[in-house]
Amino acid sequence: MGTYLSDREFAELDSIQDGFESPVPTQIVSNGEFNPLPQTAKQRQVEGRLAELADQHGRKQGLDRRGFLRSACGLAAAFVAMNEVFGPVFQVSEAEAANREMTLARANGLAHQFIFDDQTHFVHDDFKQEGLLGLGQFAAQNWNPDLKPEQLTLAYYKFESYIRQIFFNSDTKVALLSGAPFDDPDWWLLPNDQIREAVDMINSVAGSRRMLGHFVITPGQDGWMDEVDRAIAELKPASWKAYTIGDPLSASTKYPWRLDDEKLMYPFYEKAQKAGITNICIHKGLMPADYEKSWPDVWRYQTPWDLPKVAKDWPQFNFIIYHGCLRPFLEPPEKALAEFEQTGEIAWASDLARVPQEHGVSNVYAELGTSFAVSATANPRFAAALLGTYIKHMGADHVCWGTDSLWYGSPQWQIEALRRLEIPEDMRKKHGFAALGGATSAAKNAIFGYNSARLYNLDLTTRKADYAPLAPEKFGEIKERYQLAGGLIPNAACGYIAKQPA
Repeated sequence: MGTYLSDREFAELDSIQDGFESPVPTQIVSNGEFNPLPQTAKQRQVEGRLAELADQHGRKQGLDRRGFLRSACGLAAAFVAMNEVFGPVFQVSEAEAANREMTLARANGLAHQFIFDDQTHFVHDDFKQEGLLGLGQFAAQNWNPDLKPEQLTLAYYKFESYIRQIFFNSDTKVALLSGAPFDDPDWWLLPNDQIREAVDMINSVAGSRRMLGHFVITPGQDGWMDEVDRAIAELKPASWKAYTIGDPLSASTKYPWRLDDEKLMYPFYEKAQKAGITNICIHKGLMPADYEKSWPDVWRYQTPWDLPKVAKDWPQFNFIIYHGCLRPFLEPPEKALAEFEQTGEIAWASDLARVPQEHGVSNVYAELGTSFAVSATANPRFAAALLGTYIKHMGADHVCWGTDSLWYGSPQWQIEALRRLEIPEDMRKKHGFAALGGATSAAKNAIFGYNSARLYNLDLTTRKADYAPLAPEKFGEIKERYQLAGGLIPNAACGYIAKQPA
């Protein structure tokens, strides 16, 4: 995840800080690993229309363009502009952009919606790999342009920022803290022991179960099963995190493996089942367009090829497939959308969605981390197609919400995009998709939190619930003071963008 661009290539880029301050992304941002794609004609059109709306409605509210775009009305205006360009995908009216009271009333009405983010990250205090900043830099321009370069030091991805962005700058109620394995140990984001420490610290402060934690397993590596034994005995994670690709950022990864490898994995399942830790979250998908050439020996480990057998052999386990096994990554979704419109297929994601029906299993889930972020604002019709595909084949009760934040800043912009997203009528008719409904529809509430609450046995119903209502508990009190001191900070982004033509 290092920064691989040359001085010449960096000279061809601008900082996102120099770009248009949209509350939702209007341009591809680079993470320092690749040259960002130029802004598309449609993205320029969204940006231009949003500027007009900002000037028109901001003036009436006594706000300059920047102030308006950083407001709730500015966020509504962004969705209005995207609807005008991409078609009616988001549930929004221009009245929300014009009426501050209307937007605030909507935000307040949704503030207590139960949202369980099952994929979140921060890095440990001694983490030195500044190449990690690239992920946020990609998000800044393509998805979440309120992230600012001056914010984007490694401190941005550490504990204090995590608490602020996840719990105070978004409507997230419960978060699952994750990690990732790398062949180079210096790249481990957060050791498993520190995940446990963070979980205990947050829950102690909150006075309720606001955070859960993963234990990252490394099948095939020396001593990995000894670590599993230690996790069961000492750390007691809520679930397991696994990368069948091995190192997710290196095509020369040394430890790819299959979920259905009976010799390697089945002894692990026996231990985990006995311990009662039966959720396993597996990173799959997110490969570049030239994956067959650039990842020739290992790309298949990112596909759902190993799920049918393992899901059938181990019905006691829930296999939660992170990123929903979506293949395209860091590329415009137009090609994938065109393929879907023609064939009804989305690379690898459709294969995953059909696993339950085709193989008679009910323990395979699609998770939305990064996949929703890369599509919801770059081309929301593709986000609608992706959600429609999962729900049609798996059911809304088998789709889980995750954002992969902090990599992309506060998750609030993603939350708001899903709240407003609707599958267009023409797509519903052609592909047999059901409507998603309003912000608090049964489908969206299930995806946002109820599905994961069920998987993780969170009690949301009794007075002594694991998750207490926000207002009476300690985090609620802290958040109230935080808002009085300045309010919910708008979404933020950071990174590099292609220079605009003269």
